[in-house]
Amino acid sequence: MSRIPYNKALKPLARSLRKNMTDAERLLWSRVRRKQLNDRQFYRQKTIGNYIVDFYCPSAKLVVEVDGGQHYTEDGKAKDKKRSQYLQDLGFTVLRFSNIDVLKNIDGVVARICRYL
Repeated sequence: MSRIPYNKALKPLARSLRKNMTDAERLLWSRVRRKQLNDRQFYRQKTIGNYIVDFYCPSAKLVVEVDGGQHYTEDGKAKDKKRSQYLQDLGFTVLRFSNIDVLKNIDGVVARICRYL
């Protein structure tokens, strides 16, 4: 794939999301930043197309999403399905974890990401 689609209008929102990460996102970021996992670079709150993904590893074409409660409503599930399909159509793999998973089982979440890498 050549260039990743990018909506420049989302840049201020992505910057704001980076400054205001959830506790679960902050915890996961502390474990994936600075090439801690298999020497792979991760980015947070990365714009891809018209979406902002929580974490992105370009060398593995991996997107990691940390989902709060709003993702488990019918509307949330439908939006996530559409979003995941869009990302998969671009060649990305999407791994999803709940906030609770990340907060209560960070080692298991990190192990799952490592297995993919």
